[in-house]
Amino acid sequence: MDMISVNSSAISKVGYDADTATLVLEFTKGNVYEYYDVPQYEYDGLMSAESAGSYASKNIYKAYTQNKIG
Repeated sequence: MDMISVNSSAISKVGYDADTATLVLEFTKGNVYEYYDVPQYEYDGLMSAESAGSYASKNIYKAYTQNKIG
């Protein structure tokens, strides 16, 4: 999965696999999390948000099953 750098104080890179609806967030402190069953519109919203960290906090962190992978 390709990871795209984002301009955020909380998130350094974002990856998304549309086939499995898996979102991967790499945080600036080094932790990496996978979020499952994330619809394409959430990824699109995250990538177009003025603040990726704020968007993820409001729409992703507690809304989708997650797993720490790194």
